[in-house]
Amino acid sequence: MNWDFLIKDKDSLCVSTDTRNQPAGCVFFALHGERFDGNQFAQQALESGASLSVIDNPEYALPEGTLLVPNTLLALQDLARAWRRELGLPIIGITGTNGKTTTKELLATVLSTQYNLHYTQGNLNNQIGVPLTLLQITRVHEMAIVEMGASHPGDIKELVDIAEPNCGLITNVGRAHLEGFGSFEGVQQTKKELYDYLREHQGFIFRNTDNPYLAQMAGDLKTVAYTTGIMPSGTNLVGEYNAENVSAAICVGEYFGISRETALEAICQYVPTNNRSQAMQTANNQLVVDAYNANPTSMQAAINVFKGDTYILGAMRELGEYSHLEHQNIVNMLAERKAENVFLVGEEYMQTTSPYPIFENVDCLHKYLQDNPLKGKKILLKGSRSTHIEKLLNIL
Repeated sequence: MNWDFLIKDKDSLCVSTDTRNQPAGCVFFALHGERFDGNQFAQQALESGASLSVIDNPEYALPEGTLLVPNTLLALQDLARAWRRELGLPIIGITGTNGKTTTKELLATVLSTQYNLHYTQGNLNNQIGVPLTLLQITRVHEMAIVEMGASHPGDIKELVDIAEPNCGLITNVGRAHLEGFGSFEGVQQTKKELYDYLREHQGFIFRNTDNPYLAQMAGDLKTVAYTTGIMPSGTNLVGEYNAENVSAAICVGEYFGISRETALEAICQYVPTNNRSQAMQTANNQLVVDAYNANPTSMQAAINVFKGDTYILGAMRELGEYSHLEHQNIVNMLAERKAENVFLVGEEYMQTTSPYPIFENVDCLHKYLQDNPLKGKKILLKGSRSTHIEKLLNIL
């Protein structure tokens, strides 16, 4: 579809998918799913000040103000691609099993010292989030970072075809979303879709040359190399596994003309949020809170670098047939480390052979800790978001 009527001679675009959060003059896209149908709100969007409602159900068409398309999600993605092409600025695409959001934040922290930058906010990294990220870019921006998530084969290909990055970075590949990918090889192949796009379009990559999987996936693709390196002192990041995220940010910064010293200074000022490897001090305990997400690779990495005495670990979700094996591996790892103060949360752990107490859900553990409070401990809290481990913060 030709979107010139919306994008030509515009400095910015305003797009909404929710009438509850819709500035006046926005274009409303009536997205729909299993439990909602945005078409039903097309008229309400116009009455609330939308300049246009894009719909895909003719029953909701109005004499004025609606644009009927075959599929509103595809239309949103198509508009985002057209806007990206209209702006023509450099875009860095980033994906990976672990660390992609932290690395994105560090890249943004470094690049913002010299460039007017836009980057993915929160976790807007899927088939809806990536288009919305692109549509938030304005003509005053000089560069953008677009984070891309995946849980099924073909997801990254779909996203790169929308964002059309000039260069890219895969942080790593690991065992996550195995239910959707089917196997570790499925994870590799899907992440590699970023490399495949860049190879086909004469792009280049930033790559950790210490990672053999990335080397195999990249082949002869033009590469700006970095190594894992050593975690620098003075940062607010917790865990040696963040060393490669820091190295990636420094490498990208240097490529775009930012000195290592300036990059390090910016990184040291960055403070993690959203329960991602956050160090917290409460009245009773020291906490390392990494409760935003969890998979076998990130769980093992967090346990390996943790130097405390107490582990509160939530279940890892979306592992399919691998779930029992991966949860048993975590239990075995803790036992080999002779960990003593361990609390496991989730039905998945109940299927394991474990010497540690297992709680069906976080509410059960919350009640237990109310009656048996922890004090003077250094505690790691980690689990998939759906386990809601962060609910324990108010009693720790």
